[in-house]
Amino acid sequence: MELNLASKTAVVTGAGRGIGLATVRTLVAEGVRVAGAARTITPELKETGALAVSADLSTADGVAGFIDAARAELGGIDLLVNNVGAGDDVRLGGFLDTDDAQWAGVLDINLLSAVRASRAALPDLIERRGSIVNVSTINSRLPAAAPVAYSSAKAALAALGKSLAEEFGPQGVRVNTVSPGVVRTAVWEAPDGFGAEVAAASGVEHAAFLEQIPAAFGITTGRITEPQEVAALIAFLLSDVAGNITGADYLIDGGTVKTL
Repeated sequence: MELNLASKTAVVTGAGRGIGLATVRTLVAEGVRVAGAARTITPELKETGALAVSADLSTADGVAGFIDAARAELGGIDLLVNNVGAGDDVRLGGFLDTDDAQWAGVLDINLLSAVRASRAALPDLIERRGSIVNVSTINSRLPAAAPVAYSSAKAALAALGKSLAEEFGPQGVRVNTVSPGVVRTAVWEAPDGFGAEVAAASGVEHAAFLEQIPAAFGITTGRITEPQEVAALIAFLLSDVAGNITGADYLIDGGTVKTL
């Protein structure tokens, strides 16, 4: 299938690793000129050939600086991927363990980063009849006791996508959401990441915990999702091949969510 993206420009947040890095690689392979932002510029991001911008996307100035740099380098923005998320800051803890500072931090990076990036990019996206994809999570549909702030922020992000699709659809801008389940990223695999913390709380060795995830989470396919699989879905939704898809929220979770 030809996605016909070769003449496009794109900005991707949270591009240093995981889903964001896979998205940059996929778009570059399709001939897209890409700007990617990350708090830390990784060697892997540099190797993609994309414009790599170091930015704190939890702040208004960080987002504005990134979008300005991307616009200046690319000459305009056709596609926006709001991927940056809590990442290393996702931690166990219920509602009473989550104070105002934690709520504010999680909302800044998971929700307000997308609000700010979308607002800054929309003049270009309207002019170019562009497309936005927001990366949420199945936690927005299956909220657990922890991490409560993360699940709430991602649910709000999915709602934001619906609102933007409705408001700006008549002006030619499509907005969709991708909601992955467990993805093979550092969030789960890093020895000091969220997955390791869950394993420790469960009294299970980290390696054994990772092996048990498909069964424990009820993943129908029997395996977790690869970052490049999420990236492929994002690229499809950004492309004109998906030209009449907007306001949708696509699960990519191996069948974890069983409800209609």
